[in-house]
Amino acid sequence: MVWDELVRAVGLDHSTGRAYLLGATLVLALTVVGSAILRFLCMVHGFWVNTKRLRCFQGPPPRNWLMGHLGLINPDEEGLRFIAQLVSQFHFTMKTWLGPFIPLISLFHPDYLKPVLLASAPVALKDELFYGFLRPWLGEGLLISSGERWSRHRRLLTPAFHFNILKPYVKTFSTSTNVLHEKWRRLLTEGATSLEMFEHVSLMTLDSLLKCTFSFESNCQQESSEYIAAIYELSSLVVARERCLPHHFNAIYWLSA
Repeated sequence: MVWDELVRAVGLDHSTGRAYLLGATLVLALTVVGSAILRFLCMVHGFWVNTKRLRCFQGPPPRNWLMGHLGLINPDEEGLRFIAQLVSQFHFTMKTWLGPFIPLISLFHPDYLKPVLLASAPVALKDELFYGFLRPWLGEGLLISSGERWSRHRRLLTPAFHFNILKPYVKTFSTSTNVLHEKWRRLLTEGATSLEMFEHVSLMTLDSLLKCTFSFESNCQQESSEYIAAIYELSSLVVARERCLPHHFNAIYWLSA
């Protein structure tokens, strides 16, 4: 019996020891339950305060109380048209909900964007929800970090991008850009009427990076690239996770993979 072994270990008689251990267990259980309740009440209070502060922002009607606006805007051309309609309707800002508890404020007008873009790193903190999904992929780099960590990394990185250091690479950048332009001209002669810019610019960036960093001619703009394919796949996984409310919880997401 576990109880009897514990009683003998602390040197108490049987009845007194059992009462002591039972009381200690009860106190521990009440402490854990009380801490959980207190944390829940703090979350409810924080949600109520945020909701009260955000009442001045307008937005489209949600799909339902549970999903909020998740799934309302599709990641395609139709979704872009719908976003354009929302911008013309709300003009400056818009409030949407990711599920029942996570508000999202979108800024459209330059006058509203300017204070955020000019704010210091400790003030304009990055959204932990979305950037947290990127952390297993990209780690704690300059893109993910915020606050003092971001400021420290930025100060260390700034000298490497000084104009005098980048000048010798301008010719390399121009060569990669010329390859991009030539590919676009070829696509136009073949009858293409629209281009997916992300793919082409990503390949040009990779081409320039490999040339400048490793002096490696990959010819990735002309041939298929496993690296870009992996970027596409991982980016799609991150966006899909953000749009699926249950996948916001790590335990559920890892089990669903």
